[in-house]
Amino acid sequence: MDRIRVALVDDHHVVRRGVRAFLESFADISVVGEAASAEEAFEKLEPWQADVVLMDLLLPGGMDGISATQRLHELGEKPRVVALTAYMDDARVTAALRAGAIGYVRKDALPEVLLEAVRAAGRGQLFLDSFAAEAVLNDSGVGNELTPREREVLLLVARGMSNRQIADALTVGDETVKSHVTAVLGKLGLSQRGQVALWALKHGWVGLDELVE
Repeated sequence: MDRIRVALVDDHHVVRRGVRAFLESFADISVVGEAASAEEAFEKLEPWQADVVLMDLLLPGGMDGISATQRLHELGEKPRVVALTAYMDDARVTAALRAGAIGYVRKDALPEVLLEAVRAAGRGQLFLDSFAAEAVLNDSGVGNELTPREREVLLLVARGMSNRQIADALTVGDETVKSHVTAVLGKLGLSQRGQVALWALKHGWVGLDELVE
């Protein structure tokens, strides 16, 4: 089984040690390196060969986590960035996602949420914890009537996943997914599935490069 290669970028040693210990307890994840700043991370990027970078947004030095995320995103498909931060203001969440982060998790989230975010990033799927999703919705000014599960389904539909793929990812039945998709379309006032990606792009849920042709 191929492991997800994860790198940690955070200036707090205790945070890096705790996250490393937790993630390395799972057979499908390998922590390949650590850095205390964005500059250090870019020096080590090539030997790491990381699939996923867990990125703090407030870092010492001349480059913050959002700028580092943008630079990593411009490198290509990998590594994918999951923001791991204490900051949950709407503007910061939106800025991180627009910079190219594929995930956003607050530091006081349950460890299982971080694990889910890392695995989702390893699959190339967008993942927001509930607080980040709420911040995005508040920033967009629409979609607040969606349930947490409907928000998850919306993001996966926007990324081009079929009902079968969504059912597998969320461990639910096909009919359940079909019901959620119908609810999402109705609540957002959309008439067809293909409009979901455009809605998500317009409101900052996904980047243009993430949309499936």
